[in-house]
Amino acid sequence: MHFTKLHGAGNDYIYVNGFEETVADPAALARRVSDRHFGVGADGLILVLPPERDGDVRMRMFNADGSESEMCGNGVRCLAKFAVDRGLVKAAGDAVRVETLAGMREVRLHRDGAGRIVKGSVCMGRPRLAPADIPVRARGDRVVDVPLKGVGRLPQGVARPLRMTCVSMGNPHAVFYVDSAADWPLATLGPRIENHKLFPRRVNVHIVQVVSPQEVVARTWERGSGITLACGTGASAVCVAGVLTGRTGRRILAHVPGGDLGLEWPDDEAEVRLTGPVAEVFSGEWPA
Repeated sequence: MHFTKLHGAGNDYIYVNGFEETVADPAALARRVSDRHFGVGADGLILVLPPERDGDVRMRMFNADGSESEMCGNGVRCLAKFAVDRGLVKAAGDAVRVETLAGMREVRLHRDGAGRIVKGSVCMGRPRLAPADIPVRARGDRVVDVPLKGVGRLPQGVARPLRMTCVSMGNPHAVFYVDSAADWPLATLGPRIENHKLFPRRVNVHIVQVVSPQEVVARTWERGSGITLACGTGASAVCVAGVLTGRTGRRILAHVPGGDLGLEWPDDEAEVRLTGPVAEVFSGEWPA
């Protein structure tokens, strides 16, 4: 089986051309290829498939633990680059419509002076804020700066109580604001929050340090993959949470461990737009 590894701001995935290859058990394959010691090493597996509706291409995404996820902002940008570079789609003006479990996403690709695709922008859809839509077991119309209990003993130095803002970008996110993103014990508390009983489909966890109304530092514990260098849907949720809590404006630059992502949420009824880098790492053959 031929594969290609790409990454968006360090959020790396193994891509398989489903126009030519058949994967019988993508969940099992995702677990094997994602292993950073015994596999290729990645945050997950993405299948690039023929469209079923009116898109140019279809995406199925599997986390490193084999669970299937609805969408990934970094992954879908890289998928668009993969599809155009290999001639799987003929994008009009480098705009690619991608079918995902979270709905249709249009990716606009940007080229450098040599004509190489190096960046992508994608409309991530409208955020969903009702608890049932996220989903999170909570009362009220929205979950904004709400205390989170039941995560066990908090490590020394962690501010009490944990306060979360919850957003769905087609998949569930919980955003926490802290004084120092670098020092917060994400490896300890990330899995506890991901699997908290309030989240029936688990949750992606984001730790955010506000630098200014236009700039944040963020780290992610990604549902099914653990700590990742970037999360596109998560960065989008961070942009929305900043507006909801009054901490940041509608256009921000998010510094994540793998690079920088630009976000914009023009108004409450608009889609969030994400812009960030895309890069191919290498290709290879995986034994059947």
